[in-house]
Amino acid sequence: MKRYLKLLFIFLVLIALDIISKNLVYQNITKMSWMHPFYPYGGIGIFKDFLGISFSINHVENVGAAWGLFSKYPALLFSIRIVIVIGLITYLIFFNKDVRKDVPLILIITGAFGNILDFIFYKKVIDMFHFNFWGFSYPIFNLADVMITLGIIWLFFTFLKRSKRQNS
Repeated sequence: MKRYLKLLFIFLVLIALDIISKNLVYQNITKMSWMHPFYPYGGIGIFKDFLGISFSINHVENVGAAWGLFSKYPALLFSIRIVIVIGLITYLIFFNKDVRKDVPLILIITGAFGNILDFIFYKKVIDMFHFNFWGFSYPIFNLADVMITLGIIWLFFTFLKRSKRQNS
């Protein structure tokens, strides 16, 4: 039970940060458009041309998944996200015996849930972090996307480490 209380605490802190960050951007930053073609693109510039990298906080609304994929199917995407979250929660509570997978799983669950909440509140996902790497504009993302990505990478290395131990 103590294990799940820790995970619930992590979930609540991270979901609050995600909600607050998206709400601040939604309420205070003009939506990015073609009318703002130069850095910081209508947003807030954090740094420009630091070793060729620029970073700004912008307001972008996305009805699709990462990089706008499946943007023509927002209802289907919403349903898939719900199924994934329910599946991951079920796995975490009833089937996961490896505590090393708890935090990465809760990161993925929290990130997906944060994007579900966006769809409920805004009918789209609010993205904000915009990097430019040596003239290449990286797709804009949000804190929920960071959580999902970190959780997946963490799980990958957890599986990799476990399989190395089993092969030794």
